[in-house]
Amino acid sequence: MSVDGLLLAHGAGGGADHHVFLALEAALAPLPVHRMEFPYRREGRKAPDRAPKLIASVVAEAEAFAARIGSSPERLVLGGRSMGGRMCSMAVAEGLPAAGLALLSYPLHPPGKADRMRVDHFADLHVPCLFVAGDRDPFGSPDEIDDHVAAIVGPVTTVWLAGQRHDPKAVTDPVVVDAVSAWLATIA
Repeated sequence: MSVDGLLLAHGAGGGADHHVFLALEAALAPLPVHRMEFPYRREGRKAPDRAPKLIASVVAEAEAFAARIGSSPERLVLGGRSMGGRMCSMAVAEGLPAAGLALLSYPLHPPGKADRMRVDHFADLHVPCLFVAGDRDPFGSPDEIDDHVAAIVGPVTTVWLAGQRHDPKAVTDPVVVDAVSAWLATIA
């Protein structure tokens, strides 16, 4: 692989020990994988902080992870599940260098609120992006995601998990691992 590491950020209600993160870490070894925990989770709170604090956490974690493995953020792939992936994408759009974005169950909009799209920063994404999501995800259908990823400047790959919603079952972990692994191999 031509990247030095993978940083994974959890979703709003999850944690760094999500089953798909553990599966990715095991399958991608010896590639360093850092499963970050947002400060609100480390502090025992359930409600996420506002986006600026979450984005700052992504930046700090990416810089610390890169330093720990003797690399730099532009040699890392950033991403994660739902809110975590979204915060990584926003950090990159705001200037955090990265080799790519691996976005699992990207929350395109709140369920039932397609008028509140979370895509304003897509035009500022110039890195390869991977979207892996359930084809029945109420946070964004395949058609909605396909429509909006066209704004991303970097190359985009999408993988749909048949019959899955926003939190795909662990049975799909091998499909996610294969998709991420194959995509990582394409990053120059």
